[in-house]
Amino acid sequence: MKMIHGSCVEFVNELASKNAVPGGGGAAALTGAIGTALASMVVNLTLGKKKYADYEEANKEIMAKAIQIQEDLMEMVDKDAENFLPLSKAYGLPKETEEEKRIKDETMQKCLIQACSVPVDIVKKCYEAIVLHEELVDKGSKLAISDVGVGVQCLRAGLISGWLNVLININMIKDVDYITNINEEVRPLVAKGIAKSDEIYAKVEAMLS
Repeated sequence: MKMIHGSCVEFVNELASKNAVPGGGGAAALTGAIGTALASMVVNLTLGKKKYADYEEANKEIMAKAIQIQEDLMEMVDKDAENFLPLSKAYGLPKETEEEKRIKDETMQKCLIQACSVPVDIVKKCYEAIVLHEELVDKGSKLAISDVGVGVQCLRAGLISGWLNVLININMIKDVDYITNINEEVRPLVAKGIAKSDEIYAKVEAMLS
């Protein structure tokens, strides 16, 4: 059974265990999904309200995007575990002979890139959802503005946590082109996502003060 089909208690207990999965990647994906769900909640509390009629269509678009991102992130909880397991096994490969060392190194390199793939996607999806929260500061019901702040903080955590799971693996990857691509495409998203999240949170806090 997929982890996301279990209970919150089961997931947290499994996360606390010494098992290789779920780990930080799964936690990042779930945190991001929770943050995105809050965007949907804010929209649900806004749709149909006369005060926000001008934003009705825009909010429907935000909702559609949020639902898709939420589903993607939920799927990544299990996908991250599936991608990490081969790497956890590769660490245990023998390295007594030169041939064994070669096989282990080749296997490790392949598994490291595989293990990075979902955390990279987590960063991208969390960033997309942060942008949605940026819109909701103005377009969402002010009665739910605190949930915009909570949602964006969850996504900030998911974004950074996804990035940390990239970093721990990329430091051992030898493919220079792959590393260059990560640094050019993903690293800037992390910086932009953190900056946007902090700006959104500051606006929310100011509105509540």
